[in-house]
Amino acid sequence: MSDRSGIFAGEDPFAIARAWLAEAEQTEPNDPNAIALATVDSSGLPNTRMVLLKDIEDGAFVFYTNYESAKAQELDQAGTAAFVMHWKSLRRQIRVRGTISREDGPQADEYYKSRSLKSRLGAWASKQSQPLDSRGALMAEVAKVTAAKGPNPPRPPFWGGYRLTPVEIEFWADGAFRLHDRFRWRRQESAGEWEILRLNP
Repeated sequence: MSDRSGIFAGEDPFAIARAWLAEAEQTEPNDPNAIALATVDSSGLPNTRMVLLKDIEDGAFVFYTNYESAKAQELDQAGTAAFVMHWKSLRRQIRVRGTISREDGPQADEYYKSRSLKSRLGAWASKQSQPLDSRGALMAEVAKVTAAKGPNPPRPPFWGGYRLTPVEIEFWADGAFRLHDRFRWRRQESAGEWEILRLNP
């Protein structure tokens, strides 16, 4: 496409996404890898929350969570999800939709080990999305887990990753007079060929 140049140039959408994220890491004051993750519950009611994207692979996007959380239950039930990554400093966003699978192997183990000790212990202590009596009760559970698990806790069996393999990616950049630039990459299946279209703002 002749006018897909500059920040939109390239034949690999994952390389473009990595380049945009790397640029955002120089300008965003907090969490440039934050994404608004959208799921649906068993009744079809949408749900959205912020999570941190931890990897942009050659064919997918990876994040981590508690498998007993509401988001995990919705991801497992639907098998699909969407997210938007927005950078106010760059005035850009990336929208992604696709299929979901668990990352519950060595890659999840390695990422868990890379986290701070307090974060690793917190993953054991928190019953994510469940009712909590008080902050004190949570801190007491952290202390209990710290005593039980020690300085090198293993990854909890209920904690791991999800891989979103996209069938649609949209790159959006702010334009003068609200005439934004939008390019949508779409394919019929997760291993198919991409169709790239410029969209009206």
